Amino acid sequence: MTEPSAGGAFRAFRVFEDGGKISGRVVQLTLGDLSEGAVVIKAAYSSVNFKDALAGTGAGKIMRRFPLVGGIDVSGTVVSSADARFKTGDQVLVTGYDLGVAHDGGYAEYVRVPADWVVPVPAGLTLADVMAIGTAGFTAALSVVELERNGLAPGNGPVIVTGATGGVGSVAVQMLAALGYKVTALTGKDAEHDYLRSLGAAEVLSRSTLQMGTRPLEKTMWAGAVDPVGGETLAWLTRTMMYNGAIACSGLTGGTELHTTVLPFILRGTKLLGIDSVMCPMAVRQAVWPRLATIMRPGVLKTMTREISIDELPDAFATLLKGNARGRFVVKL
Repeated sequence: MTEPSAGGAFRAFRVFEDGGKISGRVVQLTLGDLSEGAVVIKAAYSSVNFKDALAGTGAGKIMRRFPLVGGIDVSGTVVSSADARFKTGDQVLVTGYDLGVAHDGGYAEYVRVPADWVVPVPAGLTLADVMAIGTAGFTAALSVVELERNGLAPGNGPVIVTGATGGVGSVAVQMLAALGYKVTALTGKDAEHDYLRSLGAAEVLSRSTLQMGTRPLEKTMWAGAVDPVGGETLAWLTRTMMYNGAIACSGLTGGTELHTTVLPFILRGTKLLGIDSVMCPMAVRQAVWPRLATIMRPGVLKTMTREISIDELPDAFATLLKGNARGRFVVKL
């Protein structure tokens, strides 16, 4: 496997800003068009995260320069490397950092990145697997790791996952169930209850009928929570955590504001843990990805994954932004 020949063109989904309007389309590029980096990867797969949908449509101010190849994730095979840590033929992945934000991203047949961003694909996972997990699944894994670091264990009580049909939520439900937790899935999609049970949820709550209450402290219910939603859902979680319970917060699909009081934190010892997968230290990445390949490996990746082509990205973006996504979109490059 080699780099494209000098001047050789390949396909990429590039995002442009024209007159203040942001939109993306498939174009032909060469390696010379890409951002600088020591490692060139022949891409196999990428994925579609909510952040990608915001970036690729301009619905959110994500990208810091234009034009730019989108995609905050990629997996593939090294075709050249100026860094001794990687050699031709190595299977690798990249998530986060400035990929698809200020540096040309994963929606291209070839990707060039700094060596410090590159993680070897762990034994037990394929190039497709790591993108079925992707940033969303890696965020879910970081959430579980951080909850356990703060004392969560299966015997402590039930754990709730909000936004459970989404990318982070779907993987979190599987991971927690595989680790022996009693998982409650919260969703606004009443037609997906059976799907969530197939992922391992012991109980499914409907967002439409959930009574959140208004008191500063409600009945204690949860030993832990994985919350990629934010907003009033996160506020409700703070009011319903068991003593010394912890919430791993990683998202904002339900809003960026948090209206709560200090009472859950000072009377029940509730912990609110911020989860950032973008600038996560490399040492943590190298510890978490192998764990994903073993006990935390999602057991039914294919069930929660839909494979699409680079040409189908706009439709995937629209589905995510409308809140209609189920599981993960994987982009075959």
